[in-house]
Amino acid sequence: MAAMAVQHADAGADVVSTTAMLDGLIRVVRAALDEAGHRDVGVNPNLAIHTGLYGPFKALMVTDPRSGHRARHHLGADPRVEFVTADADAWLTVAAGPYDFAYVDCRPGKYLRLDDLLALLSPGALYVVDDMLPRVTWSDDHQPRVDGFLERLPEVANFRATPMRWASGLVVAARL
Repeated sequence: MAAMAVQHADAGADVVSTTAMLDGLIRVVRAALDEAGHRDVGVNPNLAIHTGLYGPFKALMVTDPRSGHRARHHLGADPRVEFVTADADAWLTVAAGPYDFAYVDCRPGKYLRLDDLLALLSPGALYVVDDMLPRVTWSDDHQPRVDGFLERLPEVANFRATPMRWASGLVVAARL
């Protein structure tokens, strides 16, 4: 797995992602990348994180202190990583970017405070959103919110977005 991550980085990948969450795997992949001179290549531990984990590792935000324990275990000693446990809405009020990556799985970052979050992203940053495909667990008022988001995102200045009907429904956008 570590050799494959180095091959991907050699080919130009900015982030590598393991397909299994095995104890110690993230540490092994990170060490292999560092040894090969790819210190700026991110390692995605396949966790549900709300924002961060890319490039120079600006911040990693989780709403439940327990949910980031694996990431902290594997990445906590890396000086490029900062873990923040906060309410996403409150965090957006005090956050100071720029950030290189936002993985958004919360209402403030998609619907309620979209402009605030996008303003924190640096040029070239990626904005990734999931849960865009209908689910039986959604409340009746949620589908119009998703539809409005998907209609609005292409009109946001200096962003290019690509919706994907993959997994739970993704949108990947880049800030220009």
